[in-house]
Amino acid sequence: MPPSAEPESAAHGGAPRGAAAVHRIRPLRAALAERPAELALGPLARLLGYHIAQAAVVVYGSFDQHVRKPFELRKVEFSLLMLLLANGPLTPGQLARTLTLGAPTLSMLLDRLQARALLRRERNPRDGRSQHIVLTPKGRRLAQSSAAAAEPMERELQAQLTPAEHAMLIELLARVAGRPPAR
Repeated sequence: MPPSAEPESAAHGGAPRGAAAVHRIRPLRAALAERPAELALGPLARLLGYHIAQAAVVVYGSFDQHVRKPFELRKVEFSLLMLLLANGPLTPGQLARTLTLGAPTLSMLLDRLQARALLRRERNPRDGRSQHIVLTPKGRRLAQSSAAAAEPMERELQAQLTPAEHAMLIELLARVAGRPPAR
C-alpha cells in the first residue's frame, strides 16, 4: 500500500482509525494484564515512599472493590467506624489523634457521617463540656457489615505474605508512622 493510502494514524505510528481499528484493538483488560517490561528503578529502588505508594495502589483498589463501592464508605470513614465499633464512644480528640486528622477535617467527617445517621454526638456523662461520638444502630450495622466485607480483602492481601511477614510489616509500618505497634 502506498504511504498516501495508509490511514493517517498508522502512518504516524498510531493505531488505524475506523471500523477496522475496532477489531484490531485488544480489550483493555488484556492489555493491562500484560506485564510491562521491567525498568531499572534507579534511586526509587531504595525509596520507602515509592514502595509504599506501589503497595497502596493494590490495597486501595481492593478496598474500593470490597468496601467503598458496596458500602459507599471512604477509607477514613471506614476507619472511624471501625474505631467506634472496637472501642465504643470516643471523644473527637481521640479520633483526631488516631486518624491523624485536624479538628476541621474531623468535624466535616463527623458531620457527613451524622447526616447519614451513622453516628451521633452526645454529651460526655462525666464532663458535660465535652462530647462523645457514638454509633447509631444503623452505624453499628454498617460497621459490622463493612468489617465482614473487608475480611476477604485482607485474606487476599495477606496471601502475599507469610504470617510472620504480615506481623513484621504491620510493626514496621507503625514505626515509620511514628506509632506504637497495633494492638
